[in-house]
Amino acid sequence: MSMLSPYRVLDLSDERGQLCGQILGDLGADVVVVEPPGGSRSRSFGPYAMDDPTPERSLNFWAMNRDKRSVVADLETEAGRAQLRALAAATDFVIESYEPGVLDGLGLGWAALSAANPRLIMVSISAFGQSGPKAGWAASDITVLAASGTLHITGDDDRPPVRVTVPQAFLHGAAEGASAALIALAARERDGLGQHVDVSAQSAATMATQSMVLNHAWGEAALERLSGGIKLGPLQIRLVHPARDGFVSVSFFFGSAIGPFTRRLFEVMHERGFADEATRDKDWLGYGLLLASGEEPISELFRVQDLISEFTKAHTKRELFDLALERGLLIVPVATTADLLASEQLASRDYWTEVEHPELGRTVTYPGPFAKFSAQPLKYGRRPPLVGEHTAEVASEWGGTAPVTPAANVAETPRLPALHGLKVLDFMWVMAGPAGSRTLADYGATHVRVESTTRVDTARTLQPFKDKEAGPERSGLFGSLNAGKLGLTLNLSTEEGRATALKLAAWADVVLESYSPKAMKAWGLDYDSIRKVNPGVIMLSSCLNGQSGPHAGLAGFGTMGAQLAGFGEIAGWPDRPPAGPFGAYTDYIAPKYTAAAVLAALDHRRRTGEGQYIDLSQSEASFHFIGPAILDNVVNGRIARRAGNASLEFAPHGVYPCVGDDAWVAVAAETEGQWEALCRATGNTGWLTDERFATLGARHAHNDALDEAIGGWTVSRTADEIETTLQAAGVPVHRASTTVDVLADPQLAHRGHFVMVDHPVVGTVPVENARSILSATPAAITRAAPTYGQDNEYILRELLGLSGEEIVDLVAAGALD
Repeated sequence: MSMLSPYRVLDLSDERGQLCGQILGDLGADVVVVEPPGGSRSRSFGPYAMDDPTPERSLNFWAMNRDKRSVVADLETEAGRAQLRALAAATDFVIESYEPGVLDGLGLGWAALSAANPRLIMVSISAFGQSGPKAGWAASDITVLAASGTLHITGDDDRPPVRVTVPQAFLHGAAEGASAALIALAARERDGLGQHVDVSAQSAATMATQSMVLNHAWGEAALERLSGGIKLGPLQIRLVHPARDGFVSVSFFFGSAIGPFTRRLFEVMHERGFADEATRDKDWLGYGLLLASGEEPISELFRVQDLISEFTKAHTKRELFDLALERGLLIVPVATTADLLASEQLASRDYWTEVEHPELGRTVTYPGPFAKFSAQPLKYGRRPPLVGEHTAEVASEWGGTAPVTPAANVAETPRLPALHGLKVLDFMWVMAGPAGSRTLADYGATHVRVESTTRVDTARTLQPFKDKEAGPERSGLFGSLNAGKLGLTLNLSTEEGRATALKLAAWADVVLESYSPKAMKAWGLDYDSIRKVNPGVIMLSSCLNGQSGPHAGLAGFGTMGAQLAGFGEIAGWPDRPPAGPFGAYTDYIAPKYTAAAVLAALDHRRRTGEGQYIDLSQSEASFHFIGPAILDNVVNGRIARRAGNASLEFAPHGVYPCVGDDAWVAVAAETEGQWEALCRATGNTGWLTDERFATLGARHAHNDALDEAIGGWTVSRTADEIETTLQAAGVPVHRASTTVDVLADPQLAHRGHFVMVDHPVVGTVPVENARSILSATPAAITRAAPTYGQDNEYILRELLGLSGEEIVDLVAAGALD
């Protein structure tokens, strides 16, 4: 029995939602894909096994549907609709990604299905959500990415914004849907009723801006693009540098947390003749302040970064990575899919999963479990289903199942927050950890966040800062990642601090941490120590490479994780170095898996009483966002490369200039009907008969000419004009929203994406809300992120029951620093 083995999932979605069902299936649920005759739309997307463009060979479908079963139901017929209603009456979850209102029109929407099955949890994944001014907008993955603000800040500043070649926006939405479904499950198992989960891919993908969507509201300037790096005001920090055989990522930052790594880098460069003594001996901890004050000229920043490039160019990726492991440097390769498949770290963790494909007469290597669970390991090995392969089997198994009827008075009982009563002890820091743990606070958990003034959380040192004034209590990034949490300062270098932490671990249902491997063991706070005082505890550790393997000790951040996980090699232009993804990209993927892992483990404990330890590698979890590219390498021997904004499936598909400073619109035509509508709406009907554009194949062959033609039409028009014209014709389009645009987006406002909180230092400020809307137990952001030690008294007295004298003793011992 696996964690979610008691539950059934009916997956009506296509490529926009199938990752949601995949995550629930990985956790043990019985997932059945409902496909139309001919197969799911996701089967029509490449790449294809052996380059055979047939429904059973789509690697896109394979990547999100292993271990699922398939039934065929034609929802255009009454017989098909009756078939679906019967299945929905016997399931726990329905996942769908139709345009809002389509299922309602078929009599298969939330109202109809929940009337027959009140315990049903229905997850709707759409571009913009089920209601609001943009709910009915035509959308493609690239236009949703544009709407999220992520696209505009990714790429070279002298070219259009650029995407990751494997579509990402709907994957963010689908992964959010999985954790939201499990939150709804927690509420159902307490109250007896299901609910509707409304997931907006736009809202989900805003996480990949690293809270930069808050810039304007917090008084910072809008963020600008910088290829393979980041712009911080006048500072241009390059993160990607050339190696002899490719590229590497170098985390070149300053301050107390990262400055020591930069200092070690220049010590190594000096030893090898790439930096003089004066450069080696710069104040790398305080270098940011020197640049900001003008004491160090910006030209010097460019010079030292050029030195880094000269150093990296003289070495291979492997040489640099080995040096990083040996000397404690923040250097990792920009990995290709081939590098991932050959990784000794992944091999040592037995990551890859071999799946038998009898129809091919071979096994295929798939990305493995997104996390390692001590009590209920994730196991799967069945290939993705053929179209309708299990129609009769599922009808036989599910046909006699009657829905469980809730107690008569349950509907009248006010519903508490979904996670009310859950107790969380949180040692997470920086971004990936706190983003994942905040989900638990959003839905009602009592959430104690532990930190220390003796080791400042890096997130407190990152922009946006309120009114551009840096300070540990003024970071919008920290403020958004940690809203809703209680704050406790504990100095774990003291015996008293460690003892207090262990008492809290005995109190908690869930313990979370994201320090380097072995740190918690050194403090006596590892899983084996904690479960002695709390046998049922769920503990999750999140770090870059996981808790084991030869590279487990690599210190690192999400900027490095993004490159280690293969995203950099497929973000940018074919004729240039990697230009993305923006920032700490794996830090925006891993949180979705963190929340799902904890919630599944909690449900398993509710039924069995069994706790467990979860080892989540941020890199390993993120591989599922490039699954088709990995499978293409495995099956076809093809290494994925940067392709700009070009698409395998659609043309046109790009980002085009419009009126304004650095203003762009994303446009895609996913069908011939949309292409014809675009031509007519723009007054360019001649394109329909132009032999270069007359067919999809011709448009792909003449993609540069097509982009030039469309750009020629957009360049003299405003984004408003272009959106109005093309949306009226049903063509996917959206401006590449700046961080300022996102803050003002009426669709996000409709969904309450930004929530005002009162902070004791910076006043009333916005933070981002949860990405999903639950109909019965919605998220509630109850407070701003804590200031240092803000809740010490409450936590120690009310939660731990310490006396005033005991608290005074802790203060005297320095345990509360």
